[in-house]
Amino acid sequence: MRDPIYNFAAKKVLVMGLGRFGGGVDVARFAHGAGANVIVTDLAPAEQLSDSLSRLRDLDGIEFHLGSHDPADFEQADIIVANPAVPGDNKFLQIARRANRFVTSQVNIFFELCPAKIIGITGANGKSTTTALTAHLLKNTMYEKVWLSGNIGNQPLLTTLEEISPDDLVVLELSSFQLEQLAEIQKAPDVALLTNLTPNHLDRHGTFANYCAVKEYIFKFQKPDDNRPAVSIFNAEDKIAAEWFEKYNNDAGRICIKFSADDVSEELRKCFALPGRANLSNLDAAMAVAGLFDVTDDDIKNALPAFKALPHRLELVETINGVSWYNDSKATTPEGAITALDAFDKPIIIIAGGYDKNLPFDKLGEKIVQKAKAAILIGQTAPKIAQAITSANLSLKGVAATEQSEAATEQGVAATKQGEAATKQGEAVTEQGAAATKQGEAVTEQGVAATKQGEAVTERGVAATEQSEVDGHSVAATQFEIVSSLSDAIRQVNKIAKPGDVVLLSPACASYDMFENYEQRGLEFIKLVQEISN
Repeated sequence: MRDPIYNFAAKKVLVMGLGRFGGGVDVARFAHGAGANVIVTDLAPAEQLSDSLSRLRDLDGIEFHLGSHDPADFEQADIIVANPAVPGDNKFLQIARRANRFVTSQVNIFFELCPAKIIGITGANGKSTTTALTAHLLKNTMYEKVWLSGNIGNQPLLTTLEEISPDDLVVLELSSFQLEQLAEIQKAPDVALLTNLTPNHLDRHGTFANYCAVKEYIFKFQKPDDNRPAVSIFNAEDKIAAEWFEKYNNDAGRICIKFSADDVSEELRKCFALPGRANLSNLDAAMAVAGLFDVTDDDIKNALPAFKALPHRLELVETINGVSWYNDSKATTPEGAITALDAFDKPIIIIAGGYDKNLPFDKLGEKIVQKAKAAILIGQTAPKIAQAITSANLSLKGVAATEQSEAATEQGVAATKQGEAATKQGEAVTEQGAAATKQGEAVTEQGVAATKQGEAVTERGVAATEQSEVDGHSVAATQFEIVSSLSDAIRQVNKIAKPGDVVLLSPACASYDMFENYEQRGLEFIKLVQEISN
């Protein structure tokens, strides 16, 4: 071990939260390899952790305390390594601290011990793709040893430490939960990048302001140095990120960079297979990092064709009878689903809904009405999304009806003016003489009739305006349906999809109400789509 505080030999190490994405497995294997007496505790029972448990079967001597936490474990362990999903004020961690036990985390240990330069990427959306793309560009151009890990899932972290040399590069996806943990030791990456900021994890952070404050830790705890400058990279198209660029840009010992989708050349766009403007933003972000390490545009052009969409991120599953089925299960926020909808110019049927993280769905409802022909809704949030779609439908109808009524009003005004002109013409004719009196009176009567007709059309326009403002029932609505399961959603979609349509699983929510995680949800979607194909 490189730091005495992390000398695990003969220590009792408690791994709190085995989890399903490999983090707990990585910690347990690392501590076991360092000579610790390892105890793994998790609130989930063994049957829900079978995949993770199977990856520890080859290690002797690990104790498993599953299905609940025992306060005695937290009082007696020398070191407690907490999963990022465990809030810092968790009552069991408080028990450990009162007993003067050392509490840490996987990411904190890594930052303390890693000898190489760390590139850290965070954000509300796009961080996994940006992280993987950054590692891909570096690994396929200038650097042979590039280590990809962090919140991206199922990539070892601590167990790679003995293999990492000072000349290597480490690319990490960092969640807000991990940034909270790093703030405890005031650590941040050498190169820090923010993809964007939209509300997320409000069930944990409480408010969007709190969430943003945690995300800012990735810059706040960097160590500016004239000899080894900290590098901070911001999305020029994100309002808060742009403000932070201005905030940090004048720091001595810090280099600040902005990126934008607009900066990607046409030549590079042709080499890049991922759809949508958001992925162009991800690409320019990755290029901003690559440029720091002397990667050229020609290097990037040669590397890009080999990069494919990550699993569960706008992943094309199959095209069946002209219908394209996309798995975007990783879209666990409304903004993520909005980004997915914006990626296509074809008719879309979206499958959305899931675990409720207390996020607003108003903008998603508006985007669904604008972009989708239908929405099939599942999970806890289905009623909330349905209400957002209903509200957006009514709003859109109201706007259309208002425009129609205003046009009718303008027609009425024009007809009224025409009638008044005809009336004046009739009066002029009347004045020309008795012989023309009858003709003038006739024309006058025509003018009066036209005036009345114009006034009637005007009244209809005003009435239509008033109606649109009340109920707005003049345009067709985006249809939606709430179903009880993903399989029911697939069956319903298959009934209404037509050649040329895009079917998009982009839930806008976490998966915990119906699935273990977004991966299981995505895999279930793939299985159901393949059943249709077969």
